[in-house]
Amino acid sequence: MYQNILFEEKDQLAIVTINRPTQLNALNKETIFELHACLSLANSSKSIRVIIITGSGEKAFVAGADIKEFASFSVEEGKTLAAEGQALLFNFIENMNKPVIAVINGFALGGGLELAMASHIRLASTNARMGLPEVSLGVIPGYGGTQRLTQLVGRGKANEMVFTAGMINAGDALSWGLVNYVVEPEQLLAKAEEIAVKIIQNSGTAIEAAIRSVNANFIDGVNGYDVEISEFGKCFGTADFKEGTSAFMEKRKANFKGE
Repeated sequence: MYQNILFEEKDQLAIVTINRPTQLNALNKETIFELHACLSLANSSKSIRVIIITGSGEKAFVAGADIKEFASFSVEEGKTLAAEGQALLFNFIENMNKPVIAVINGFALGGGLELAMASHIRLASTNARMGLPEVSLGVIPGYGGTQRLTQLVGRGKANEMVFTAGMINAGDALSWGLVNYVVEPEQLLAKAEEIAVKIIQNSGTAIEAAIRSVNANFIDGVNGYDVEISEFGKCFGTADFKEGTSAFMEKRKANFKGE
């Protein structure tokens, strides 16, 4: 079905693997379109509760964008490239109804790090290396990198990473708050699935509301507290809320339907 990605579904979990190992899983236009299509289906599927994104092979998560595709672009073509990419993939992932876990199994550079940062949770292997090298090519990150990196690690560290075009190791990424966990490569996917299982046990409707509330904090002109109040109130009208509170009072495990 897909040329550049692999898709697996098991136990309410979807695993999406970017599969261009000879190009270190670089994001070309076709791969971005395929990821959008695949993630759209996963987002609307009632049988999927959490999505994991990773890269094939042992060297790279995603080692950047496919530079040869845009090396000859004009100013307007460059703007369109960034705008379409953000809408189709990066902003789309950030605003999905279901949690997306990025499993960084090697190099995450340029668009690869931007893809990981758009995800809701990030795990890295001990051999992972992360960076935004765009200024070494005479351009800047165009898929949300300057914004999300600053949100995650602060202005000073973000400036350093962008201005130097350098890479950081997994330990620095963890201490800076760029990733949630660092584990050995052979334990990476298992750790991601462990987190996914914990998420799946909870209310899908409440998690959707939580995603919208957390994201509201980063939208200009939007009062995140007001969004939280609204989303909190909406939860009271869901079947999941009735099931969760009933299960608590009856001292049993809740059986959430995501409704």
